[in-house]
Amino acid sequence: MKKLIPLLLAAVMLFGLAACGDSSTGATTSSGAATSGGSSATSGSGESASGGSSASGGTLGVMLGTNVMSLDTDLATDGDSFEVIADCIDGLTQMDADGAAIPAIAESWDLSDDGLTYTFHLRDANWSNGSPVTAGDFVFAWRRICKNAGEYAYMMDEIGNIKGAAAIVSGEADPETLGVTATDDKTLVVELEVPVSFFPSLMYFPTFYPINEAFYSGLEDGTYGTSPETFLSNGAFLLDSYTPGTASLSLKKNPDYWDASRVQLAGLNYQVVGSSDNALTAFKNNTLNVVMISGNQVASAKDDATLSSQLKVTGAGYMWYLSFSQTEKNAQGGMLANANLRLAISNAIDRESLVDNYVMDGSLATYTAVPPQFAASASTGEDFSADQTMFSDYVGYNVAKAQEYLASAKSELGTDSFTFTMIYGNNEGDEVAKVAQAIKAQVEENLEGVTINLQPLTKAERLDKMQNDNYDIALTRWGPDYADPMTYLGMWITNNSNNYGFWSNAEYDKLIADCTTGAYISDYDARWQAMYDAETLVMQEAVIAPLYTKANANLISDGVQGIDFHPVALNRVYKTATVG
Repeated sequence: MKKLIPLLLAAVMLFGLAACGDSSTGATTSSGAATSGGSSATSGSGESASGGSSASGGTLGVMLGTNVMSLDTDLATDGDSFEVIADCIDGLTQMDADGAAIPAIAESWDLSDDGLTYTFHLRDANWSNGSPVTAGDFVFAWRRICKNAGEYAYMMDEIGNIKGAAAIVSGEADPETLGVTATDDKTLVVELEVPVSFFPSLMYFPTFYPINEAFYSGLEDGTYGTSPETFLSNGAFLLDSYTPGTASLSLKKNPDYWDASRVQLAGLNYQVVGSSDNALTAFKNNTLNVVMISGNQVASAKDDATLSSQLKVTGAGYMWYLSFSQTEKNAQGGMLANANLRLAISNAIDRESLVDNYVMDGSLATYTAVPPQFAASASTGEDFSADQTMFSDYVGYNVAKAQEYLASAKSELGTDSFTFTMIYGNNEGDEVAKVAQAIKAQVEENLEGVTINLQPLTKAERLDKMQNDNYDIALTRWGPDYADPMTYLGMWITNNSNNYGFWSNAEYDKLIADCTTGAYISDYDARWQAMYDAETLVMQEAVIAPLYTKANANLISDGVQGIDFHPVALNRVYKTATVG
């Protein structure tokens, strides 16, 4: 799909007007319009003891918000892991500064007249052990993703619509039936079930990266990607040091990278920093050159002459929302399966207060299931979620309406009191705990008989509980993997691995199927409208309670330029970064 052209880019530099963020998503201006990423980051000039200096030796010290969960493309599910994988491995395509798909391992590609067959022509490129990157490496990796049916296997079947992928993921067919063929070492043929107009853009997402089969097969089971010795690169950087679960890892430039002349950095030193206070200290002490700070630090940064020149607001696309478990295992025997109860909670939350008083970084209060400013219509250029009032009948801060919904829920469920536990990450940004506490206070004040108990967990623990249906309510987030509303809407299909609430609606499933494989696949405008119809069902039943779309406030050392920031798929790319 045509990517949304970033609007109001100049507002990024008007820090008197733009608020800034700390961990994950689209920056907003004082007018409330979120700016999406795409331009290269440029820090201010000058140097003082109050701000980070230029990186030494061409190596950048970069903050990660959480530990890298996995460097295995079959297991990775988080943005930090995807970023590091993409530093080291090229897929068929890569992103340019504006997020468009451009050649990487695929030097060129052809598309059949019916839109169903892509033929990718691979360039000469090598793995870090000296063996050539072949079309067979992609075939092996993609079959493996489908066979293992992990969390991101849906990218192969539901989104990529690769021929045969659905049957393999469901365990009904052999991986060798996947519609991906290496006709020779340099030619990869991909057959689709239906045309997918944004397919080349999917190819820069790590799920579609290659793996060297001979190397992988020579490793002990479960060890791939757990150390520099068990990981191969074909990309800009090599894994220099890494131990799973540790707070740091380092990369060094790959001298044999096919595009090595474009890579100016000597390396990257990543450091996990769980506190924005510690991040600011590390930046001032020149320990780190790229950090994110929280909303309560932005005002003081703007008042500091040096820090204000080093402040860069970027979009990262993530939307924070509440997920409700609707199964009988949780929530007092499945009480949250009641739509009126979910609607009551959603309408009891003051989102403007959350972003103004607790997040405080310009994050945008959000009232749609698809967040604003990452996907636009190819026909009109209009942002899919530009109208944040379209679902005002179902979501907003309306205490009277929330109490009406609650009264209906009490009557339907035969009880006057509800007690739920809300889980949230204690290592996902300083503001997350504050937001959780504020939601608890607002819901309990506005809804008599509803109690929200809070349970802080690490991100890994939170995800584990959600993936295993062991929670009542979760404060969670989702970032867009590609520039189309389906990256969100696809989550709520019946039995989708990311449908953590286990909601099911046959009408919704049909609408999504028609948008991905059926009636609307060749009618762009009809598909766009059908996605609005699907989103309406999600909001009518409060499948989730959207909260806010996040902004990132980056501090970048003087002289560091050329980091590409994106709101979709890969938030930061360093291939063109330089140190002055």
